[in-house]
Amino acid sequence: MTRTGVLAFVPYSIVSLLHLAALLVGDDLLSTISKRLLMPALILAVVIACFRPRGQPIALITVALLLSWAGDIMLGVPGDIGFLIGLGCFFLTHITYLVLFLSRLRVRRIPWLVLGLLVWWVALLAVLAPHLGALLVPVAIYGLVLAASTSAAFACTVWVSAGGVLFLVSDTILAFKLFYPGFSLWEADFVIMLLYVAAQGFIIFGATRSRVTAASRVALAV
Repeated sequence: MTRTGVLAFVPYSIVSLLHLAALLVGDDLLSTISKRLLMPALILAVVIACFRPRGQPIALITVALLLSWAGDIMLGVPGDIGFLIGLGCFFLTHITYLVLFLSRLRVRRIPWLVLGLLVWWVALLAVLAPHLGALLVPVAIYGLVLAASTSAAFACTVWVSAGGVLFLVSDTILAFKLFYPGFSLWEADFVIMLLYVAAQGFIIFGATRSRVTAASRVALAV
């Protein structure tokens, strides 16, 4: 990754810090605005880091970030409709990441260790099922896809793998915050978003780094 590629993530880092600070001080306006700027700032990083953002890998990354952007916005809309649309957006985000990880970013075999994610999925549903009601099926399907994308992330570089794990942890805490009665965690929104912005940043940094490295090897070969 060139110096320009690394510096491309500075705007995203600044917006992330502003958002996290807004959550800590309880500034709802700044929190809302900064959250809606997170994914556009990350898309900007992709454009700068990859120089010429063309081809399927960049298209998949961009689609995933646009879906995440829509999910961020819709999850902030009160009511079940906003939640379901937001959940659907992130469901499609993880489908896109799953395709990206396995088709374009894979550098090794998926380790057997990821079978533990099935245990996570079963345990999560066992604990939350009594409180989910009509949302049981959507949440179960989402959890299965999340586990699949996290598993696929382990076939990629350490940056992408770390991002996949952080995404899983963030969504797990969010699920307990939303559905488990009596769940309490210090500054839960802050912790969830800290893990989320780190997850997205690691995944995209790893993805763009892999693409730039591959492009450099092609150029040297020519």
